[in-house]
Amino acid sequence: METMSANYEDRDTLFNFVVKEGNGVKGLIDSGISCVPQPFVQPLSERIATPNGQTCEAVQPIDISQLDGPCHTEVAKQIVEAAETLGFFQVVNHGVSVELLELLKMSAHEFFEQPPENKAVYLKEVSPSKLVKHGTSFVPEKEKAIEWKDYVSMLYTNDDEALQHWPLQCREVALDFLKSSMAMVKRIVEVLVEDVGVILEEERMNSLMGTKMVNMNYYPTCPSPELTIGVGRHSDMGMLTVLLQDGIGGLYVKVDNGDRLEIPPLNGALVINVGDTLQVSHI
Repeated sequence: METMSANYEDRDTLFNFVVKEGNGVKGLIDSGISCVPQPFVQPLSERIATPNGQTCEAVQPIDISQLDGPCHTEVAKQIVEAAETLGFFQVVNHGVSVELLELLKMSAHEFFEQPPENKAVYLKEVSPSKLVKHGTSFVPEKEKAIEWKDYVSMLYTNDDEALQHWPLQCREVALDFLKSSMAMVKRIVEVLVEDVGVILEEERMNSLMGTKMVNMNYYPTCPSPELTIGVGRHSDMGMLTVLLQDGIGGLYVKVDNGDRLEIPPLNGALVINVGDTLQVSHI
């Protein structure tokens, strides 16, 4: 394994090692760095002062199982209000077992903690399947500052192709998660569109659901986390994003006054993010 060199302060050298060769941020840490290389240092406007961050108390967990009981109207109202205000909310009793969620996190670690050459086979330029892409940051070729994040993205077409092409370390559990969460996603979409007076038939619902994929993000230990970020500010392009946090936290949502509030991790909960597609869709 390479040792830390001043050359890692050179963007081209670092880019080749981290991005093109597929070593990722994980490889950078494994090389023994003791400081954040300059290409990862974010401008002050992009950083979040964690000690001063506020917890988003408004994002109280919603018991989605109660949609099927006498509390349906109340729970549906909670979902709609959360979607209209923050665009984020947490759900519990969502039909995905805690055991599966833990297995999903474990499988992500198993993938990212492989030797770099095993992961590099899924780099966009050489991946054996268009369904799978491994990389670092969002668009590192164009970003002024690179994000402190490795990822693997798995596009879903059908079960057979997922089991054939997705990485061995996570294919089965990722597919189980995707399939077991779909009933919850459909239920949430039904609540949101019914609020505007629309009842969707199965075919229209499936069309609205759009592309399905599982993304796993990995944020290696950082020597100076206050200088960089794992994922920069953004809005999701899809309809709904279902997020599973680990116990560390670090998920922030921007509110109308410009403050960034943290959505604290809650064991067994899933975070729902209403994406741009649902917000602008003409049902």
